[in-house]
Parts: sequence; C-alpha cells; structure tokens
Amino acid sequence: MDDLLNLLHVHDGLRIGVFLVFGLLVGSFLNVVILRLPPWLAYRWREEARETLGLATDPADAAPPGIVRPPSRCPRCRTLLRPWHNIPVLSYLALRGRCGHCGAPISLRYPLVESLTALAFALIAWRFGAGTEALGALALTALLIALAGIDLDHQILPDNLTLPGLWLGLAFNLPGTFAPLGDAVIGAMAGYLALWSVYQAFRLLTGKEGMGYGDFKLLALLGAWLGWAHLPGIILIGSIVGALIGTVALRLSGRDRQTPIPFGPFLAAGGWIMLMAGDHLNRGYLQVSGVA
Repeated sequence: MDDLLNLLHVHDGLRIGVFLVFGLLVGSFLNVVILRLPPWLAYRWREEARETLGLATDPADAAPPGIVRPPSRCPRCRTLLRPWHNIPVLSYLALRGRCGHCGAPISLRYPLVESLTALAFALIAWRFGAGTEALGALALTALLIALAGIDLDHQILPDNLTLPGLWLGLAFNLPGTFAPLGDAVIGAMAGYLALWSVYQAFRLLTGKEGMGYGDFKLLALLGAWLGWAHLPGIILIGSIVGALIGTVALRLSGRDRQTPIPFGPFLAAGGWIMLMAGDHLNRGYLQVSGVA
C-alpha cells in the first residue's frame, strides 16, 4: 500500500488517471443513492408514523429497493441489467442511450453524474495529491453530488446525509486537515445560524418560507469541513450562481418567479469551489479590498 501511495504521489498522470476511473465508479454508485434513497426514506418515515400513531401496517405500501439490493433493473421492462450494461459512461454510449432489452431511453442523468464525479475526482488528484486531504476532498465531493442530485429531484436534503457529513467534517479537522478544529466548530455553528437568521427574517417580512432547514444543515456541514472563513465565499458564490441559473431556468421553462428552486445544489457548488480554491479566492479578495 505504501508503495502504491508513493507511486501516486510521484506520478501525477497516473494519480489523475486512477482518480478519474475511481470517480466513474463512485459516480455510478451516487446515481443509485440519488434514485433510491428518497423513496426509501419516505417509506421509513411512513412506517415510523404508523408505529407512533398505533396504526396497522399497510400491506399495499411495499418497501422500495434499498441502496445496495436488489440489483438494478430497467424501469420499463423490469429486466435485470447485465454487468456490461452498468459500465459507467461506456455502456450508455455503446447502448446509444437505450435499454439493451426493450429499447426504452436511459436518462442522460446517469452519464452526466458519472462524468461530473470523475472530473471532480481528477481535479482533486491534481489539487491535493494522494494524502489525507485528497481522501477528505473525495468524501466531501461525493456527499455534495448526492445531496445536490436529491435536492434537484425532491427539494429535500436528507438528515441521513447532512448530519453524518457534518460530523465527518469535524473528524477530518481534528488534526486540522482543512481548517483548525476551532474554526471548523465555529463554521458549523455559524453556517447553520447564518441561513437560519435569513430564513427567520424573510418569514417575518413576507410571511413566506424562503428556504428549508436542510439548507441550514448543508451550510453547517460545509462550515465543519472548511471552517468559518470560507462561509462568506460559499454563500456569495451559491447566491450568484443560483440567481443566474434560476433565472435562466425559469425563463426557458416558462414558469413564474413563485416557482420554488432548490438552493442546495448552488450551496454545494459554492462549497466545492471554496474547497478547491478558497484560500486563493479569500487572499485575492483581501488584496483587492486593501485589507491585506
């Protein structure tokens, strides 16, 4: 193992290639998480509600597929997918975006998530090398992609991902991997309270809810990983990207401004950008503003 790590440290091209392939595999798994986790959570919530209220189990409410089992099937013909139909990106291209059994179209989401994850992992290999920082960056990136995909589909950010992710960020920062532990703890608290305060002020002024509690927890997660100093950059980038993309998406779809747009994917994008270049961006801002 030590020889492999040394080899990855020395040879940049090999390290980037290994991370790229690993990213394709992880991206394939993230597609499953994005697709299967929300229905499974909804089923578990219904079961817990019935147990709390003393209601009988509904036989018609069958448990949805889990994350690992059963194996993937075509959603239309229900045929079990062959191993060679599950090769990230390549299978989609070879099958020309259609099921190999019934010809039903395969969502473009699958190769996009796999390619995005692979590209992000390759950039992490270039930016962080092959040490503890790289391992943490890979974990945070996979978590952010899963959360962004689920929020886009269902407008929820599950506690099952945000809360363990927050604690994992604090654990990585015990030795100060990305930020001193004190900065990480303050980042988690400040991240939650910052958006919670905005939410409460918006509700008092308009009587409406501008965002969900999952957004508070996501920013707390990012604060735990990156420290409090990166929070302004995350919020600024997320808000700008969200406003631009949201405006374009609403115009293209013909929907009005009252249509809710999930904020989680834009916070995740801001967090990932600050993960990769936050120190440089903060330093550049201070120099431009004349503070440093």
